[in-house]
Parts: sequence; structure tokens; C-alpha cells
Amino acid sequence: MDSTIELQRNTHEEIERFEKALADILSRPQVTHRANLIAEHKASAILDRMHGRMVTLNAQYMDDSGPREQELEQLSSAPAPDDLTDFYAKLKKVKDHHHKYPDSATNGFSLELKGLLEGGAAPAEEGVEVDDPFSRLFSGEESFGRYVDLNANHTEYNNLKGLGKRFLPYLQYLTILAEVGAPDATGQLGAELGEKTRFSKEYETPSTHVWLQLPLQPLQLPAVVCQTHPTPSASCPQQADAEAEFDKLWDQNQIQGWDASGSAGPTNGAAPTENIWCEACQRHYAKKTVYDAHLTSKKHIKAAARAEQNPTPAANGSTPNPETQATTSRKHIKTYRAALLTHLLGPILKILHGTLLETKANVERRFSLTAHERELELEEPEVDIAPVTTGDAAEEAPAMEEEEEEERIYNPLKLPLGWDGKPIPYWLYKLHGLGVEYRCEICSDHVYMGRKNFDRHFQESRHAFGMRALGLPNTKHFHEITRIEDALALAERLKREGRQEIHQIETMEELEDEEGNVYNKKTYEDLKKQGLI
Repeated sequence: MDSTIELQRNTHEEIERFEKALADILSRPQVTHRANLIAEHKASAILDRMHGRMVTLNAQYMDDSGPREQELEQLSSAPAPDDLTDFYAKLKKVKDHHHKYPDSATNGFSLELKGLLEGGAAPAEEGVEVDDPFSRLFSGEESFGRYVDLNANHTEYNNLKGLGKRFLPYLQYLTILAEVGAPDATGQLGAELGEKTRFSKEYETPSTHVWLQLPLQPLQLPAVVCQTHPTPSASCPQQADAEAEFDKLWDQNQIQGWDASGSAGPTNGAAPTENIWCEACQRHYAKKTVYDAHLTSKKHIKAAARAEQNPTPAANGSTPNPETQATTSRKHIKTYRAALLTHLLGPILKILHGTLLETKANVERRFSLTAHERELELEEPEVDIAPVTTGDAAEEAPAMEEEEEEERIYNPLKLPLGWDGKPIPYWLYKLHGLGVEYRCEICSDHVYMGRKNFDRHFQESRHAFGMRALGLPNTKHFHEITRIEDALALAERLKREGRQEIHQIETMEELEDEEGNVYNKKTYEDLKKQGLI
């Protein structure tokens, strides 16, 4: 197909079909996190295809080579009578193309669009494993993009030079990242690291960065952000803009925790460095007091004596020699590189702030699980995701929704469900008095519907627990008692009646001794204890 106008028309059609497919994906509600993430990845892939088509279409409209103008002139000019030369030439090209490629698909774009929409959601046959491209994007620890897996980065952080025996736990590592990524964060990433550690190769190398895997190609976000946020919003920062902002702040020496002169700046409110140069010792001193103190040292006196024998143009407190300037320049480059990496991670951590908090909560939860519970968690089946459909399949979707609505139980009176899962008849509801409420204060003001349920609850665990909490026995005496005050009053009354019964037994029962004398039970036991009987 050599017609430029036909190519433009076909490209417009493809863009419109991409837009329709994108609208179908974004308008469909997603229930699970995995379904939502798959939909975002599909939308991102469609947006990439649309952008490519638009670039091609724009190049065709620019018409740098001139074939479009020639074709327009040819179509607008008056055709010669019975001149079919151009028609047969185009027909020959079409036949030659299909003769050369007999197996080429005539609906290649439809297949491409179908592959984007279905993705890895096609149903698998029994005994056949289907390759899901989305499952390869994440590890098991990431739970399909819900969390981030930074165990490798955590290990690299603990292996940094200069940390010594200090070991940072994984939870604390995630806490540092989450605090720096908070919307109102004011902290500095890596502020606890020393200057030697910041300038190390392990800290600078992007492929083994201690915080996150950070690519340095322009206009690219890290892989972890692209996977969890495949369709970033307009407010999502791009790396080129972040680097331009960093260069501006670096020139103004406003990067927190770093000094543009070539060394890591002070943190935690420390005073800025004075960088006093000693020509004799060939080194910088951070403060004036340190510089004054070293002037009386033996090392400085010997170095000053050698300097007098071999004088140099630089003086104390002035600019160092060119060799020292080169060393400082190299140190400045290393400082810039390390500060740039740290600065670029700030916006990224803000994007991942919510994901980092969920990751931290998940790690804490997994620490509390046993090995058996973790195995059971891994064996839980994943929720099936219904594929996104367009065209005829999309027209059938409302019919399926209507069938689901018909299957829903119609229960406007909120009647109790029977054994078959359907509401019981209203007359049966009234017969059993299920509309009458019975409230029990001993059961924490729980409401029982119907007299039968109310009578049954006195022997259930909820009521028995409430009686034990009051220190009362759950006996027949307390049946029908629902108020705490009534239960306590009844218990006190039962105690009084019990004491009266004991007194009556002691006074009314009579006993006779060997001589025939009759005593009541209490008097008899008292005389017997005294040995008088």
C-alpha cells in the first residue's frame, strides 16, 4: 500500500480503535488489586501504541519528501479518458505483494489489538500452563505489585564500606525510606552515612545502588515505579526535570546535606565548613580553631621549615596549588554524583510512599506467622481475572449483568433467610414474633429477635460469660433476668434467704442426750464441745 492518503486514513482508524479499547479498559470497574494493575499495564501499552501512531501520522503530514503533495495533485487533476494505467499499476503492486507474502495476515491490527486486550487472561486448558506476561514482572515477595522487594538493596546497604559492625534491620530500612518519602518529609536520605561511605563506588553505581535500582537514562522512571504505576499521572516527576532542578540548586549551594565546594556538607544543624588551607601541610582544615591548634604541632613546624627552604607561591589560608585543585575537582565530581543520586530518589520515594507503608506492614505481619501459616498463604489460589472484551463481547456484557441482577435475592423487608438461602414467608416471621426485640444488658446490650431466640440465649456462651463477669452463677434462679441491677439484687436476696434457712435448721431441729434431756441442735453441739454431755 503506497498511497500516502490511504496510510493516513488507516492510521487515523487505528488511533480511534485504540481510543475505544482504552475507554473500554478504563471504564470497567476492577475489584482486586491484580485486576486493576493488569488494566493499568494494558492501558499503558495502548498509550504507547497510540503515541507511535501519532508520531508516524505527524511525520506523514509534515510531508518532507513530497509524496503526499504529488498524490493530491494527481487526484485533483482531470483524468484522461479511458486512462487506467495508474489503476493497473497499483493493482499489479497489490498482487505482487500477496504473491510474495501469501501467508501474511490480512487483519494484523485486529490481532495486535486483541493481544493487548486479552494479555495473559486467556483460560488455560487442563494440564497446560499458560505463560502470563504480567506474573513475570514481579517476584513472590512483591505480591503482584502490592509491595516492593528491597531485600537485595538492604543487603547492599549493610555491606557498604565504613558502616563497620552496625547492622540495620530490614524493618528499620523500610522505615527510613517511608519517612523520607512522606509528603511532609524534611529529612535527608543517607544522612546517617559518613563522607567516606557516600563517596564509595557501591553508593554511586546505579546498578548496585543501596537504596533503589535507579536508571540514569533521561525521561525514565525506575523499573519498580513503572511496574507498580504503569500509567503515572501528570504530576509524576520526570528525571530530566529533576536533574535540571538539581543543577539549579547545586549552583546555589542549596542541596541539603551536601556542599557544592566538594565535600559532604554538615547535617543536623552543624556549622558550615571554613576550608582553611595550610600550604606547609598541604591540606584543608574545617575550622579556624583546628587550624590555629595545628600551627604549634611538630608536624607543622617541620613542614614549615621545609617550605622555607623550598618556597611556593601559595600562602597559608589562600588557594592550594594546581595538584591540590585537581584533587578537589575530582572530589567535587564524586560529591556531585552522589548528591545527584540521593536527590533523584526523593520524588521517587514520594511516589512509592503508600507502597512502602504497605510493605512495612506486610513484613511485620509475616514476622508473626509460623512456617506452616506462611506455606498455607503461598498455597492460596489467586482470583481469576475476567478478560477485557470489546465489540460483540462488550455488547453481551449488559445481558450477563441483567442475569446476575435477576439472581440477586429480593428482600426489601430484610426477613431472615431459611435453609434454602431465601427469605422466610412473612406470616411465619409474624408467627414466631421475629419482629419483637429483646435486649439483654448482661450480654452487653445485645438484641435478640423473637421470644424463642431470647429464651434460648440464657444457656448460651454469651450470657454465661456475662454472668461470670458479674461473679454470679448462671442458674435457674436468674432465668428471665436481663438487667445487671436486678441480677445483683436477686443474688443478695438469695444470700439472705440462705442464711435464714441455716438459722431455722439450727433452732428448729431437736436432739436428745443419754439421760433423755432434749436440746435444740445448736445447744446440743455447744454442750458436747464443752464435754458436759
